[in-house]
Amino acid sequence: MNILVCISNVPDTTSKITFGDGNTTLNTAGIQYIVNPYDEIALSKAIGLVEGGKGKVTVINVGEASTEATIRKALATGADEAVRVDAAPRDAWFVAHQIASYAKDNAFDLILTGRESIDYNGSQVAAFVGELLGIPSVTTAKKLEIEDNTATVEREIEGGKEVLAIPLPVIVGTAEGVAEPRIPNMRGIMSARSKPLNVIEAISVPVLSKIVSYESPEPRGNVSLIDAGEVEKLVDILHNKARVI
Repeated sequence: MNILVCISNVPDTTSKITFGDGNTTLNTAGIQYIVNPYDEIALSKAIGLVEGGKGKVTVINVGEASTEATIRKALATGADEAVRVDAAPRDAWFVAHQIASYAKDNAFDLILTGRESIDYNGSQVAAFVGELLGIPSVTTAKKLEIEDNTATVEREIEGGKEVLAIPLPVIVGTAEGVAEPRIPNMRGIMSARSKPLNVIEAISVPVLSKIVSYESPEPRGNVSLIDAGEVEKLVDILHNKARVI
């Protein structure tokens, strides 16, 4: 089985985020970058599917040279080779075109992404890639099994679960439950240095959207504590001050 795993380079959740250039760019100084956690789930599942000589796992990242440390971690985790599309990932539409352009020239049986990236939380790339390649796409998968050239995908829906049987090739956005993220061991770290990391040029994609500005969330307000016996006071605050009733 030939599997492509799409990985994003995202800020660690403990990083303090600030903006520059009039709140139009992210200030990257001092930020620690990691493999997107949902993409780690996708990668772990892919590695598990090909263990024992059952196939190959390629990871692809759309990013500049600064993302290569993240890509090497994916190789250390167990991916066989990597591709970096040499471009800043300006939006999901641009990223999806780069992935689809590479994938259409390679016979991938399965393409995996995380359900979303933890920086923009868009959940768009898997669906875009599926549309561009003309193959089925499923997002927010909680379980994934492959047997007899068919993917069985389980998703949570309102009031229950949905189980889909889809012929390969397919692209799946993975969520918690599909696999446990793997931690690179020393052997994997050493072998990652010699695994192929190919850099390719980005294709031209029309600009359909742009980020006008960023802004930080409003600081949390003060908490008002109301005595349990003062129900009328609570109702008055909710009605006249908070205006929620």
